[in-house]
Amino acid sequence: MTSRTATDSTAPPLPPLPRLTQATAPLTHSVDVVNELGEREQVSIPAERPLTVYVDRRELVTLMTLGAHPELLVLGYLRNQRLVESVFDIESITVDWDVHAAAVRTRHGIERIEERTASKVVTTGCGQGSVFGGLMDEVDRIVLPEARLTQAQLYGIVNAIRLKESTYKSAGSVHGCALFQGEELLTFVEDVGRHNAIDTIAGWMWMNAQSPPPRPTDAATVGGGPAPEPMSGADKVFYTTGRLTSEMVIKSAQMGVPIVVSRSGMTQMGHAVAQQLGLCAIGRATNRRFVCYSGADRLVLQPELAQAPAVLPGAAAAPQTRR
Repeated sequence: MTSRTATDSTAPPLPPLPRLTQATAPLTHSVDVVNELGEREQVSIPAERPLTVYVDRRELVTLMTLGAHPELLVLGYLRNQRLVESVFDIESITVDWDVHAAAVRTRHGIERIEERTASKVVTTGCGQGSVFGGLMDEVDRIVLPEARLTQAQLYGIVNAIRLKESTYKSAGSVHGCALFQGEELLTFVEDVGRHNAIDTIAGWMWMNAQSPPPRPTDAATVGGGPAPEPMSGADKVFYTTGRLTSEMVIKSAQMGVPIVVSRSGMTQMGHAVAQQLGLCAIGRATNRRFVCYSGADRLVLQPELAQAPAVLPGAAAAPQTRR
């Protein structure tokens, strides 16, 4: 028997990334209202629609979502619920807003799916309702990478979010989440629930797989090289407008992101999990104010920057809209 080499034309190709549709839907809806002066006017409110997820023709869950990136939302949901181990386990995700459904086709099925989805936990989040039990069981298995964030970078992140054009500014009533590399904004997602937004980012990271550098032994492997790997979270920072609950902390850690920043606060269980993981959790981050709830060793403090003007040079004030 002969071994396959990189020049062997019979070597199977690496598995492709999932095929995703690009389903679109309006993000806002105009309604007539009466204001405090008794005047009638039109305002925009966020759209909210159900998306029922079917995995290999089996109904799994219905998510209430804005619908901005439904395919990535479904992919990230499956990832963060630990129902699939790799992006390559998924063959395709097809979203059809006419029937409010997402059809997921896997390559080999999901092992013990009935058992793994039997237990549900009601969450503190909006727009999702419940998650499958067992997330806490994953905490002991997570080891976060070393990472640091400077206070100047933190201020850059807060300012980038403040200047971001968003559905929230035009219609309110949504949560925003973002992924940063240093001060660079990589992706920004809004949804009716912060859980949906972080799941969408998890799906985005999986779809942006990176090919690791070749090793000397790769020439003798099937396919001629290592399979692409999910985007690393080691040098990333996760930002959310919502509070840092245990579910949000665990999901960030599952994505390998060791630093999280929130415009809001933190719950007791979220704090306990963050401390257990050694995750840096920064809350109440607005202008130049913040509190670091846990993992302060990852934050490079520069207290002299806190005395600078609250509005950064060149930063325009956010427009005021009715909520």
